[in-house]
Amino acid sequence: MSIGAIFLLALGLAMDATAVAAARGMATTRILPRHAVLVAVFFGGSQALMPMLGWIVGSRIGPSVERWDHWIAFVLLGAIGAKMLWEARGASSGDAPDDSSTDLFGIKTMCLLAIATSIDAFAAGITLPMMNAPFAFSLATIGITTAVLSVIGLYTGRRFGAMFGKRLDMAGGLALIALGTKILIEHLRAPPQ
Repeated sequence: MSIGAIFLLALGLAMDATAVAAARGMATTRILPRHAVLVAVFFGGSQALMPMLGWIVGSRIGPSVERWDHWIAFVLLGAIGAKMLWEARGASSGDAPDDSSTDLFGIKTMCLLAIATSIDAFAAGITLPMMNAPFAFSLATIGITTAVLSVIGLYTGRRFGAMFGKRLDMAGGLALIALGTKILIEHLRAPPQ
């Protein structure tokens, strides 16, 4: 898996967290430095942890499905992307679990949001060892990209409101579908070994 493909994957996976961070920004009257740190740590951390767990699963099943790995990557990334497109079509970016009576940046709330936005990263992590992606670089890229984009989303949400929420999820979904298609085409075009 090329460095460019890893960055594309990281961007696609970061869009859910970025959209939810933007929703947090819209819902708060004032963003404190602590809010930005919480968003970066929870969203970036969970987006790095979940692919690691997926990687463990993928490395165990990878050798037994090596002949089909490109199809698995295509189906998983395509399904994640299609799910993101479907959700963006019918829901606003603020539809993440929220209770207006609780602290928008409370530990429990942030944990739930971090897990909810990183489930897709687990599925994507399964495909990483099958694509020979570098372990540490992949996880770091996914985590850091999500942390940075989530903080940007937080401030953008405060500044621009609901204008970008659905568009972020749609862009992420399209990026993941494109990446899955690229992997499939590259493997189908490769000479037989």
